[in-house]
Amino acid sequence: MSDAVQPTAAEVRAAADALKEAIDRHLAAIERRAEAPEAEAEADAAVFAAFNEMAAAGEAYDELLYDAYDEVTPFEVPETDGGAVYAGPEEPDALSVFIRRDYTVVEPRRLLAQAQRVAELDPDATDGDEADGEEGAGRSMQTALGVLFGEFDPDEIASRYKEFGLDEGDSTLWVTAGDEPAEPGEWLTAPFESVDPESVICRFDISEAFEEDDLDPAD
Repeated sequence: MSDAVQPTAAEVRAAADALKEAIDRHLAAIERRAEAPEAEAEADAAVFAAFNEMAAAGEAYDELLYDAYDEVTPFEVPETDGGAVYAGPEEPDALSVFIRRDYTVVEPRRLLAQAQRVAELDPDATDGDEADGEEGAGRSMQTALGVLFGEFDPDEIASRYKEFGLDEGDSTLWVTAGDEPAEPGEWLTAPFESVDPESVICRFDISEAFEEDDLDPAD
């Protein structure tokens, strides 16, 4: 750390004050949204903008604090889509829901056993040939995953992931608005190819990056 670029105590204090003000503005935007649910789209945009301002203020404070005192904050804000403001229809006639959930396989034997059980109860659950049937469901990881995700819908997998030998990772859900529904089969070849950030009405993110208790204070 160079003394030539070291910020002053006053600069660090000013950054801290700016962060406090950004937190107040963010909370105020949330409170206004709660008091006026009829203007939800506009209120969501205000909350999102205040969130980004708070994130920027927190990052600035963290950097100055480290440069001046070699200390860090316990906060980490994951990157978002760049702060796009909703510009879609006020009264959308169509909605699209984009969902991504990540998992890791932590108990392969449990996963294979569950797939084997499903294959035994429902032989039609396996789409492969006879050699990849019930036997393959209990031995092949690829076949087992195909059986489980073919038998159970994504929400049931999400609520019972431990039973299937999985551990959940990050997940996100985006709700986008449109003026008219897509034609049947129109987007099936590339369902997640592009999402207009300005059409996103709301999004819900779950990530370990939000869990402050999981952050190493030494980092």
